[in-house]
Amino acid sequence: MQIDVHGAQIYAYTGGKAFDAGRPTAILIHGVLCDHSVWALQSRYLANHGWNVLAIDLPGHCKSGGTAPQSVEEAATFIGELMDAAGLQKAALIGHSWGSLIAMQAASQLKERVSHLVLVGAAYPMKVSPALLESAVKTPEQAIHMINVFSRATLSPPSGAGSWVFGAGKALGRRVLASNRETNLLYTGFNACDTYAGGEAAMAALVCPVLFALGDQDQMTPPKAAKGLMDAAKAAGKQVSLATLPSGHNQMTEAPDETLFAIRDFLTRHTPPVSAPAQRQEPAIP
Repeated sequence: MQIDVHGAQIYAYTGGKAFDAGRPTAILIHGVLCDHSVWALQSRYLANHGWNVLAIDLPGHCKSGGTAPQSVEEAATFIGELMDAAGLQKAALIGHSWGSLIAMQAASQLKERVSHLVLVGAAYPMKVSPALLESAVKTPEQAIHMINVFSRATLSPPSGAGSWVFGAGKALGRRVLASNRETNLLYTGFNACDTYAGGEAAMAALVCPVLFALGDQDQMTPPKAAKGLMDAAKAAGKQVSLATLPSGHNQMTEAPDETLFAIRDFLTRHTPPVSAPAQRQEPAIP
C-alpha cells in the first residue's frame, strides 16, 4: 500500500489484507538499517486477526520516497502526518530499537490518538559508541558486521528448518543502505538515537498503556537500559507491562512467536471489545 504524505509516496505493508476503516490499526516502525520486512510474522498475524496493519518503510528507506528523518522528533512528526494522510484518528504504535524511540515520541505528541504503545528492544538514553558512528561513515560494511554480531544471540543458523538470521540481517542492512544514495541511513539513524534526549518527558506525556518487550540476551539495548523509562512511566502513573523475550536485539526474528504473543496479548488486554450492531426490534403482533 502506498500512502501520499506531503507528496512523498510512503510504503506500508498491510499483511496481505485490504485496509478496513472499521478495524483498529497498528503502525509498525522499524529500526536503523531495517524496513517493513522485519515485522513479517507479526504483521501477517495481526492483519488476519482483526487489525489493520501498516508496517512502514520510513521516509527515504527502501520502498518509501521522501527525505530520511534526521532525528527522533522529525520521525515522530512524520508518524502523525502518516496517520492524517491515511485518515486515521487513532492507532497503536509498535516500534523496534530506533523505532521504539520514534513510537514513544510520537505517542507523547499525539496523546489520545495513540491507543497502545509497544517498545521492542528499547533503551534510554540510546547512546551509540563514537567508534561505531565513525565506522558508519568510513567503513559501513564493517559497521554492519559489527551491528549484527552484537544484535544476535547466536551467529549460527537455527537447527532444522529456518533462516540464517545473522546472514539475513547483514544482507538486509546492505540493501537498506544502498536504497538511499543521498543519505547515509546507517549514520543518520544511529546519530538520531545517540542525540535523542526526550525520553522522560515523552513517558510523562503518554496517555496510553505501554508494553516493554525486551530480549534477555540483548547486548545492543540490554533490558537494564530500559529501566529508567519504565520507572519514569510508573512514576507518572502510566499503565506499564513488561515481556522478557528469549532473544538478542532482533526480537522479531530470533523469538518471533514470543514477540508476537507478547504484542497480541497486550493489544487484546487493552482493547475494548467491539460492540455487535444492535438488532432491529420487530413490533409485537397483537
